Amino acid sequence: MKEYWDRIKELTEQVFSKETEILKLASGKVAEAVEEQRVIYVFGSGHSAILCEELFYRAGGMAAVSPIFVPDLLLANGAVRSSRVERLNGYAKTFMESESIGPGDLVFVISTSGRNGVPLDVAAIAKERGAYVIGLTSKSFSQSQPSRHSSGLRLTDIVSLSIDNFCPVGDGCLTMKSGTAFEPASTIIGGVILHTIFAGAVRILEEKGVECPIFASGNIEGGAAANLRLLEQYKNRIPLYR
Repeated sequence: MKEYWDRIKELTEQVFSKETEILKLASGKVAEAVEEQRVIYVFGSGHSAILCEELFYRAGGMAAVSPIFVPDLLLANGAVRSSRVERLNGYAKTFMESESIGPGDLVFVISTSGRNGVPLDVAAIAKERGAYVIGLTSKSFSQSQPSRHSSGLRLTDIVSLSIDNFCPVGDGCLTMKSGTAFEPASTIIGGVILHTIFAGAVRILEEKGVECPIFASGNIEGGAAANLRLLEQYKNRIPLYR
């Protein structure tokens, strides 16, 4: 029963033994964005969008997070369709034009395979606008497959900072006797990485005496009232708070 848990621990240990300095740098960028009253954008399609939801409007989480949700890229609006649209080159322009990303902003782009057109275009467009772009991907997965982007590039080639989640090719982290890989790792590992980054940012801000915009749980007395101030503070910059 512990096989999956042991494998997740093994992959997580790889992340923290090899990516520590990169995670610290990412925490510093998040802290900087919050201190400068900027919004932190997060994008992912398909199952990567789950991690965007995990960071957004979350009890104990940062209020400064603005997810880029695109209906055609969400599983709830058609699983096969979301996979097909994610591969399209140029499609990102149709929704990125409405995102107020500019110089000095921080953008996370999440794509374990790091090869599809939409996440690569999101990263490229954000970087062209002067944003600092952090990519969360599996370098071994990405490098094992040809890019689907017209440039031939992968996510790691475009972003300002690349974080490796060390997930295996195909994402399945266990293997059946037949050789079939099963049980994905990227969502759990990705969640640990992202929360580690944001937790580090809170500690940095705390040391500097900067107030952290942290949501309380709406399910404890007084929580909802406390959150109203944060919603009011960010609603003009994060449309989903309106």
